[in-house]
Amino acid sequence: MHFKWNYESPTPDEIQAAKDLGGKLNMSPILAQLLIKRGITTESAAKRFFRPQLADLINPFIMKDMDVAVDRLNDAMGHKERILVYGDYDVDGCTAVALVYKFLQQFYSNIDYYIPDRYDEGYGLSKKGIDYAKETGVKLIIILDCGIKAIEEIAYAKSLGIDFIICDHHVPDETMPDAVAILNPKRPDDSYPFKELCGCCVGFKFMQGWAKNNGLPFSMLIPLLDFCAVSIAADIVPVVEENRILAYHGLKQLNQNPSIGLKAIIDICGLSGRDISMSDIIFKIGPRINASGRMESGKESVDLLVEKNYSVALEKSKHIDEYNEQRKDIDKQMTEEANQIVSKLESQKHHSSIVLYDENWKKGVIGIVASRLTEIYYRPTVVLTRDGDLATGSARSVAGFDVYAAIKHCRDLLTNFGGHTYAAGLTMRWDDIPEFRRRFQEFVEEHIEPEQTEAILDIDAKIDFKDITRHLHTDLKKFSPFGPGNQKPLFCTCGVYDYGTSKVVGREQEHIKLELVDSQSSNVVNGIAFGQSASSRYIKSKRSFDIAYTIEDNVFKRNQVQLQIEDIRPDDKETI
Repeated sequence: MHFKWNYESPTPDEIQAAKDLGGKLNMSPILAQLLIKRGITTESAAKRFFRPQLADLINPFIMKDMDVAVDRLNDAMGHKERILVYGDYDVDGCTAVALVYKFLQQFYSNIDYYIPDRYDEGYGLSKKGIDYAKETGVKLIIILDCGIKAIEEIAYAKSLGIDFIICDHHVPDETMPDAVAILNPKRPDDSYPFKELCGCCVGFKFMQGWAKNNGLPFSMLIPLLDFCAVSIAADIVPVVEENRILAYHGLKQLNQNPSIGLKAIIDICGLSGRDISMSDIIFKIGPRINASGRMESGKESVDLLVEKNYSVALEKSKHIDEYNEQRKDIDKQMTEEANQIVSKLESQKHHSSIVLYDENWKKGVIGIVASRLTEIYYRPTVVLTRDGDLATGSARSVAGFDVYAAIKHCRDLLTNFGGHTYAAGLTMRWDDIPEFRRRFQEFVEEHIEPEQTEAILDIDAKIDFKDITRHLHTDLKKFSPFGPGNQKPLFCTCGVYDYGTSKVVGREQEHIKLELVDSQSSNVVNGIAFGQSASSRYIKSKRSFDIAYTIEDNVFKRNQVQLQIEDIRPDDKETI
């Protein structure tokens, strides 16, 4: 992939501001510059950024319907009604169900949980799930990470005498379901100041409100924060403001005292004894929680997440690890097939979007394939497969483009859809796919900016190798947790050379292990460039080149840093 580098040299005023802020914080101007780029310009704001406080969490009762939801839950418990905790089958839904069920189970035993089957019931609230609730005597359903569009299903449940509390974060329609309470910060009539909570964190706010109303200390909620960190990372929501507080303390919990189910996953994927980061959740923990819902049943993941016996949890974790291996094989095969289709469709090159469909693709993996294609081609992408007479699909987007709005534009062709800016799900009649593709692509063409279809690297700072010290790396870690809204700082150094020892590595010789020097110092710096072996010949030619990179721990050499190279470009191109 060819990246466009985006970098603006700091103005004299910005350089002075960085020096001033750095002086107050006893920090290098480079780090102060990173803070200023994140809108943090005062000493007090920097302290809040580096040391997020649980005391700064927003009062849950500011959220619309929170008082009604808490009253209804208290009423259900007081009357010993059976409660069902219902959620989506992805990471956000499974962690949300585990969080609410695990917390309430400490105080109330007449409670159960339910995850719909992706293949049998599909996304969201199903009639089968409601019938199960009726058969088991449920009077109240707490639905998490879905439900905001389930108007007909909730009306059906109401006719059976079942009430709903909705905890969702997806964009609501003009008309919302007839639930007792709807907790969703994206409601247009909600004054809750932070709109970007994931489904699990809306569930956490509900439990925070319920605990507060019942005089329970906040400390009882802290063991649930590891679920919040996992869902924030896996659902790729902005890691800013309230999400930053929850992710920061959730990672602390995950590293120091994770729940038994998450501990089993950590052990099975080789993260024991390591400092677990948001990227570890995205690439190791999240996919395993997702895998059972993609391959078989998401309920297995919740069974694991609420398990109290470690040896049982370990066995369950091994089972979902096997699902993850199966998922990877199917994912790879489908992505290869999809790439072949794209390469054959000459017309796709002229479009700003991709819409692909194949009736043999596995429903549980199409979201991953859509993500892969978006990464490769940098276009908003919809991938569909057949489900009876219907087509069911997943959409993924590129930076700054609202794929949900594009899908909503075609709503008259859809039997169901839901999601948010960067990811959405949709269902339509199989025969309507060609018309959907035409209209979706037309909308994207009209609304996407040309630069949004380019892979752009936003460079935070231009530095020399002499600036890269262990102390700098230690301070950079304080910027975590990283994610949308607070990406890992990306640096560039221009005019670097191979020290003479760089080499191609990897099973398929696809990576480059680098030893580099620059013209400003004699420091030899280690680096790794994943999937960039095509640049090796230029690197070995003794000509200079520019690199964009993040600074990481060197896993092979203790107390040393390593550059993770995001892009290499020959020095004969215009430098930034």
